[in-house]
Amino acid sequence: MKGRISEETALIYTVVKWIALATLVGIIVGVSTAVFLHLLQASIIRLQRQPFYFLLAPLAFFLSAFMIKKLAPDAEGHGTEKVIEAIHKHAGRIKASVVPVKLVATIMTIASGGSAGKEGPCAQIGAGLAAIFARVIRLDDYDRKKLVICGISAGFASVFGTPIAGAIFGVEVLFVGSILYDVILPSFIAGIVSFNVSSSLGIEYFHAALNFVPVFEKAIFFQVVGAGIFFGLCSFFLVEVLKLGRDIAQKIAWWPPLKGFVGGAAMIVLALVFSKDYLGLGLDTIQRCLSGQHVPWYAFIVKAVATSVTLNFGGSGGIVTPIFFIGATAGSWFAQLFNLNVPMFAALGLVSVLAGAANTPIAASIMAMELFDSRLAPFAAIACVISFFITGHRSVYPSQVLGMRKSRHLDVKLGEEMEDVKTMLGQEEREIVKFLRRYSGFFRKKEGGAKKQ
Repeated sequence: MKGRISEETALIYTVVKWIALATLVGIIVGVSTAVFLHLLQASIIRLQRQPFYFLLAPLAFFLSAFMIKKLAPDAEGHGTEKVIEAIHKHAGRIKASVVPVKLVATIMTIASGGSAGKEGPCAQIGAGLAAIFARVIRLDDYDRKKLVICGISAGFASVFGTPIAGAIFGVEVLFVGSILYDVILPSFIAGIVSFNVSSSLGIEYFHAALNFVPVFEKAIFFQVVGAGIFFGLCSFFLVEVLKLGRDIAQKIAWWPPLKGFVGGAAMIVLALVFSKDYLGLGLDTIQRCLSGQHVPWYAFIVKAVATSVTLNFGGSGGIVTPIFFIGATAGSWFAQLFNLNVPMFAALGLVSVLAGAANTPIAASIMAMELFDSRLAPFAAIACVISFFITGHRSVYPSQVLGMRKSRHLDVKLGEEMEDVKTMLGQEEREIVKFLRRYSGFFRKKEGGAKKQ
């Protein structure tokens, strides 16, 4: 009896402790997100009144790279990746200088036309503030990591207005195929509180109710399966384009701010050759897709290249908003190609490419319900999980740790970071070889029989 009472006392203490800590983190991150988003919106409106605002991109990228190199190297790239790295390698320790540098560098990048997102900075700023708070109240390594994860969840929830998906994203994005259940409660609380705080401070969120969601039947099932495979290939393409950009940037042994200037110049060329639609956040294009308007078939390809240039050559910002753009435009083209419902498949593409590229199928499936329509849930779940598997053992977040193999026919080493994972056919490859030989022989026989006739 005494042992049972002691157990319940410890559990009640743990729950109360993390409700309090997560609530405080949610308030802190909700306020910081609101400040960042208001500053970003004001900067975008002020700069983009001018028709050729993107001519400032070389200077903005130069200054962004210079600030990051001199003041906070951890603010480089797309935010969330550095937080994941800090959790896995540094027990959640994040330098305080990252917060202001990330905020200013991201605003300069996006307002001048850099192709990046707003969620990475919110996650990194939120996680940075959570790490500072943990240091002030002297938490140990274990509790600090939990609090920083809450910061990720709160940042993601408050930037997109998806408190449940944001909470799940924070605990799902760290490991591929594994969820940290001990952080679910504080993550939910931090996400919900952060969302409500930022909402009360005037942040408005994008939610698009779909006018038409079909009844689940055989035809639509196969269409969604085909779309899931296509979105997985789009995720694969995005990851490889980002990796190619990173490899090219690393091979160019120039001073980072100079590389930033070149990256900004490349964005000018891209805008002049294609259009300004591929600059900045690209929210207008996403909304066009979700309202059924047509976009160029190559839109998702150009956006992937623009994002790779921005994040690898001096720019600062997140990756999820570009993923939304790529997914929505890819889904729109897929629907046009097969004469399907454009808004529905644009919505499916938006969440499915996120599921594949970030290895977060559960958070992405829930996001479909929070952003669009609960009736989309079964279709989104199928497309997201298929995209997750088709993308393979790769990620837009190289510091994610692999916790599962996506096929029993593949031999991978679990526990490695995604950038170090080497995929090979395993012992079960003979089944695949036998299958291919059997059916290739069958088709050769059929072809030979047809020729004899």
